[in-house]
Amino acid sequence: MKLTRLGIRQADEWRGAAVRLPEFDIDAMRSATAEQPEWIHFGAGNIFRGFIGSIAQRLLNGKKSETGIIAVESFDFEMIDRIYEKHDNLTINVLVGKEGELNAEVLAGIAEAFKSTERERLLKAAAAPSLKMISFTITEKGYAVTDAAGNLTEAAAEDIKNGPDAVHKHTMSIAASMLYHRFKNGAMPIAAVSMDNCSHNGEKLKNGVMRIIKAWKENGFIDDAFEKYAEEKVSFPWSMIDKITPRPDEKIKARLEQSGIEDMDIIVTSKHTYTAPFVNAEIPEYLVIEDDFPNGRPQLEAAGVYMTDRETVNRAETMKVTTCLNPLHTGLAVFGCLLGYTEIWREMADPALAGLAKAIADEGMKVVVNPGIIDPSAFAREVLCERLPNPGIPDTPQRIATDTSQKIPVRYGETIKSYTASETLDASSLDAIPTVIAGWLRYLLAVDDGGRAFEPSPDPMSAQLKELLSGIEPGKPETAAGKLDKLLSNENIFGVDLNKAGLSEKVKSIFAEMLEGSGAVRRVLNRFI
Repeated sequence: MKLTRLGIRQADEWRGAAVRLPEFDIDAMRSATAEQPEWIHFGAGNIFRGFIGSIAQRLLNGKKSETGIIAVESFDFEMIDRIYEKHDNLTINVLVGKEGELNAEVLAGIAEAFKSTERERLLKAAAAPSLKMISFTITEKGYAVTDAAGNLTEAAAEDIKNGPDAVHKHTMSIAASMLYHRFKNGAMPIAAVSMDNCSHNGEKLKNGVMRIIKAWKENGFIDDAFEKYAEEKVSFPWSMIDKITPRPDEKIKARLEQSGIEDMDIIVTSKHTYTAPFVNAEIPEYLVIEDDFPNGRPQLEAAGVYMTDRETVNRAETMKVTTCLNPLHTGLAVFGCLLGYTEIWREMADPALAGLAKAIADEGMKVVVNPGIIDPSAFAREVLCERLPNPGIPDTPQRIATDTSQKIPVRYGETIKSYTASETLDASSLDAIPTVIAGWLRYLLAVDDGGRAFEPSPDPMSAQLKELLSGIEPGKPETAAGKLDKLLSNENIFGVDLNKAGLSEKVKSIFAEMLEGSGAVRRVLNRFI
């Protein structure tokens, strides 16, 4: 069996391999999309193909839509050449259950896929009165048009210099040029929807697009009318997305090939993108979107998407990032590295680490704001009992430990702030969060609990943190004396001054314990069993 339009006509063979097929006419869908496109998406990677693509499939299967998605890739063109074109825009979506069971389906809701450099195709779709939304999964850094110093990136600067009719570098300028083309061809309204896993993603998208537009105006390429159109007729809804979609797994590849499906090779592009004709992911998934679509929208709620207001989206995001998932992930990441783990699910079989993860969630649960549409306790229980222990999701603590300094202030600082602001809670009562903070500092010493050196994951503050911890040695707790005060008062790192929050002495004490020789980290963690 081959994953192509011709290949999936062998329906009996695919069903015999327990792979579900589309329940709609693919050719009719593609024809309808060409005539009246409704949805363009930037970012043709794994989470788009497996999650957003499955939303389109459900709408088409349920006759809630007649059109599919136009996928545009603006970063890694090899995905279009080596995956999309080779397999006729089809994907095998493999959901992996906790017991290793597979739920496989051929997704066909992507009507066409092309590179952002194919301007004629892009602008034709952009000008269509039927177009309702342009969505994005381009990672958080894809929205940045300036660097850390506030200077324009090279790509953004070039597109600004060349104007809206000659962009080809930055996704934000490409999106702005689409809006300009739409403005010149009727000025129809449109929604631009970030579906990336970052807080206030709609705001980040709007800021990026409007920065480009304002620069074009300053350079004389556009006038006030287009800027006013972008401000008044283009909406930028916020969203919260949650689905663990790791790199393609060799074990999944082998199982698909054993069932008779050919050409399932995993590809690593020259830009280090890991991709394959299939996507493997966990079963749970959440997409919450602010319902602000000035030209109408697909019936997304019919495919399980929560359509709501901005405040609820923000609460759902805060629930996930500060309490129910991300703080647990980061805690498991730093301690997994210290204890020699290479898979998150194996950590969850360790009673001490599972106990720590539950304790982190319990501490956050006392101050979490319930978004109303998702119950925080049920969400956390699903994370602890189904998602993190799933052996079919081969995520690593080393990957999750990347950029931890950028995560600490939100994932733990916000909970500490809520405790200090509370009339009934005391931040000094926290135990799990101070343990994670102390564990992260111990991790930064780059020596595991057995005394072996390891390479910490990349972090933009690694050099600065290394200097602040200089002279501290595992096995010699006395070397930490007086070394942490400056660091623990840094609100940029922790989101709060831990001295003022009454937690610095507890963090220093736990950190010193973890320096007491081989096995010291394990002894601290055993408290959470």
